[in-house]
Formats: sequence, structure tokens, C-alpha cells
Amino acid sequence: MISDATKARFAREVAKFPADQKQSAVMACLSIVQQELGWVSPESEKVVADYLGMAPMAVHEVTTFYNMYNQQKLGKFKLNVCTNLPCQLRGGQQALVHLQKRLGIQSGETTPDGLITLQPSECQGACADAPVLLVNDRTMCSFMSNEKLDELVDTLQKSGGAA
Repeated sequence: MISDATKARFAREVAKFPADQKQSAVMACLSIVQQELGWVSPESEKVVADYLGMAPMAVHEVTTFYNMYNQQKLGKFKLNVCTNLPCQLRGGQQALVHLQKRLGIQSGETTPDGLITLQPSECQGACADAPVLLVNDRTMCSFMSNEKLDELVDTLQKSGGAA
């Protein structure tokens, strides 16, 4: 499940810390797992725990504390729509509702083709650009009118799953 190449990436992160503090690399290792698998499964938490010499529950606590770790398998594209107050006041909730209607799914669901998962999110730190959404935890999209939301969905659907 976790490849040797992934463990080599773990080793590069662990090397950044003193030998007696390798547990400090837990967040980096979880991020690596998520980049490679798309989510952090209970099995991968155990692998990280074993690799870092931590209790599996300690790794699970990190995974569940931070909302950046996906705890279930998601679509190829994850859309996190900010629904915090500043975005709410500038159309964040309407953007989420528009995407729900356009995609035919509710928040927290994935389209039947497995392409897009839609999620509400907390503040993304771009309040002046509201409403905003984040694609795959990496690409910020600002000033998301219904037209821009439709263009984004069209682009993702036309990509055929190529990220």
C-alpha cells in the first residue's frame, strides 16, 4: 500500500529533524500519503505511526484534528468552497448551492463518475477575493461568480480526470 518511494520521501522529511524528534515529521508524512493516495486511510496512519515510532492513535489524532487531511476517498478533484462569514457575506453559500445544483450532489458528496467532490470549508485567508474556493488543496479560485463556477466545472469535466 505504501511504496518504497513513499517511504523514501518520509525519510527525507524525517532527516530535517533531530534523530530523537522524528515524530515531528508526522504532518509531512501524512501530507505525502495524501498526495500519493488521495486520502489518509486508517491503514496508512498505521504505516506512518510505525515508521515514526508513534502510537497509531497519536497519528489518528493529527489526521482528525486538521481538516486538510481527507479521511475518506474523494473524487479526482476536491472543491473546497469557503463558507466562513466574510465569504458568506459575499456569496460563498450561494456559490456552494450553485455547485450542488450544477453537479447534482450535496456537500460532502462525490459525483457519480468519481470526478468531483464538493466540500464546504473554513476560512482560506482570501476574504478580499470572496467568494473563494480551493481546488485539490492547491489552486485558489477567487471572485467565483456562477459563470466562473460553471467554467471551472466545464474545464474539470473536459479534462477527463487529468489533474
